[in-house]
Amino acid sequence: MNEITFLELEGESTELLPERETLLWNTNIFRTNYASVVASNSSLALNAASLFSAASSNALQSITVAQG
Repeated sequence: MNEITFLELEGESTELLPERETLLWNTNIFRTNYASVVASNSSLALNAASLFSAASSNALQSITVAQG
């Protein structure tokens, strides 16, 4: 990372972020801010009933997030 001089720093500008209210769904009746999270885990294992058999398993995981 390079050092910055006071002259370069004085040339920089900032701005405020919008108020949180602008991020909400706004109606005259109510305001909401929601996130729907759905998580799913599933697994399947198979082990044949014999001596020296190999056990195998597969697993899946998914997470879905919808924000509104």
